[in-house]
Amino acid sequence: MLFNPRNLNFYLMLAADLLCFAAALALGYLLRFDFNLSNFYGAQLVGLLKYDLPLKLGVFLLLGLYRGMWRYTSLVDFWKLTEAVVLSSSLFVALVAFRFGLIGFPRSVLALDGLLCLMFTAGVRLTIRTMYARTAAWTSARQHPERPVRRMLVIGAGNLGERLMREINQSPALNFEVVGFLDDDPAKLGRSLHGREVLGGVADLARVAEERGAEELCIAVSHASAAQMRSIVEACKASKLPHRILPATSELLDGRVALTLRPVDYLDLLGRSEAALDEAGIAAMLKGRVVLVTGCGGSIGAELCRQVVRFGPARLVLVDSSEYNLYAIAGELSELGFTDHSCVLGSVADLSLMRAVMAEHRPSVVLHAAAYKHVPMLEENPASAVTNNILGTRAVMQAAVESGVERFVLVSTDKAVRPTSVMGASKRVTELLMACFAGSATRFMAVRFGNVVGSSGSVVPLFRRQIERGGPVTVTHPEMTRYFMSIAEACQLILQASVLSQAGALSKASGPGGEIFVLDMGEPVRIVDMARDLIRLSGKEPGVDVDIVFTGLRPGEKIFEELITEGEGVVRTEHEKIMVLGGTLGADPADMACMLNRTLDELTAAAEALDGPAIRALLTRLVPEFTPTPELQSEIRSGNARPGGAGGAK
Repeated sequence: MLFNPRNLNFYLMLAADLLCFAAALALGYLLRFDFNLSNFYGAQLVGLLKYDLPLKLGVFLLLGLYRGMWRYTSLVDFWKLTEAVVLSSSLFVALVAFRFGLIGFPRSVLALDGLLCLMFTAGVRLTIRTMYARTAAWTSARQHPERPVRRMLVIGAGNLGERLMREINQSPALNFEVVGFLDDDPAKLGRSLHGREVLGGVADLARVAEERGAEELCIAVSHASAAQMRSIVEACKASKLPHRILPATSELLDGRVALTLRPVDYLDLLGRSEAALDEAGIAAMLKGRVVLVTGCGGSIGAELCRQVVRFGPARLVLVDSSEYNLYAIAGELSELGFTDHSCVLGSVADLSLMRAVMAEHRPSVVLHAAAYKHVPMLEENPASAVTNNILGTRAVMQAAVESGVERFVLVSTDKAVRPTSVMGASKRVTELLMACFAGSATRFMAVRFGNVVGSSGSVVPLFRRQIERGGPVTVTHPEMTRYFMSIAEACQLILQASVLSQAGALSKASGPGGEIFVLDMGEPVRIVDMARDLIRLSGKEPGVDVDIVFTGLRPGEKIFEELITEGEGVVRTEHEKIMVLGGTLGADPADMACMLNRTLDELTAAAEALDGPAIRALLTRLVPEFTPTPELQSEIRSGNARPGGAGGAK
């Protein structure tokens, strides 16, 4: 429907545009003849109006110019208006030429008519928007007379800063007045944005804030390195003024936050730019398909579910061994409006269950995120690492191949590179397992990345709890470093890597069994620096308000993590944040599959017997680069299990 016939505003706008059309043509004649219009041309003007008015009005109606809300007129509306004016004016000239042959008609009038028509109709819409904005400001002032306006200095005169300024101008109830901008780009210095000047760089913050009487600071920077973001936050802290940050565009579009300011978070200090995704490619992989997610209630699995539903799958099959986690993610998806999901409560190591689930739902894509990942816990319980991580992955892979799954994505970890822990070795074995199914119709791939901030069991929530209790914050080693990214970014790149996996050059580069993709994690972060940053973000000083204590490495931990191992190398993909390994998973796929299956039988028996030394010895056979700690190596050689300790399970 083009319009609502009961809407009074529609008729008012219709009348206003008709007046604009008539005024444009009339003023064109008056300008052409210096406001001395003869009777002949006056009669010609009146005669043309009966063609001009209905023609232009018809074009405006057909192009939908009366569907919008004029109080929110924008550049998009202006270009649409320009399109309508150009089309209607061209048709009017064509009509005059066809009907009268342009003989005796001043051509300059026809040109002026189009320009004046655009000016008048745009002016009407701009006036309406201005009136609504001023009315809203007046109403807000009357409703909240006691609320003082807060004077804000904005750091960042780019896209985010512009959006913030526009939102403040359009929403007087926010009670902010922007006193100016700061930006380190020299080209922006002295220029203005929506009437507010760029007053200097971040180094000038203290001076500008004092001169302009700023009461609050806002960080509105969309692209900054970790060092740049830390510098900005330190400058804000030094000013002693309250400071907050504007969320990135991706957070707003995903619905994770509203358009509002929030406190600075540790993720902001990582300085990671938003990932550009091939959304069309991801949609082609997921839209209208059945997608199965294992470990759906965990940090990565739950975020994968949230990301997947954005692309309209036909159904989402949720698999998790935790009743509460399964209930929580299913409820969250329902609240988001996605109800086409099925819940499967059980272990991925149950081959019969996995076969039944795959046979019933026939998924096209499997995202395998189910895994135990706590390093010290699995050092104490190596049998659980074998059962859940290795045998569980093999069961899901086998069931996927039997049911004809098109694409299988394995979520891996940087701890699989030259592992020193049972957890890392078990994840490396899951990567090798892809060779067992080489040649099947199912396309296998693994995505390897480092730590994610805020995931269950990660260091950031632990540090925050320790800071809330007043400390101390416990760090295992002063030189320990880790790679970090957000859960959302990791899951977005997992889906992007899934699209990149094709049967061409990438598979040849990565060897048998499927590609192993490596996510660009940026620069590694020292854990002690992270602890200090989190303490400062909480408003305290490290070593003064909260102490940092070094406790020593735990079993299986490494000081430095790696994303690739010797001989693997990397090959760049078309996505700047995703690489694919250039090495191989082994020699001949058939020989590797035979060796894996034979050793996995022994590993299964060792896990059933809770024989820790045997498990580690067999993992060393499967993953020669696996180097347990010296005391555990001695235990492996002696074959002495320690039930309830690092060698066995309680």
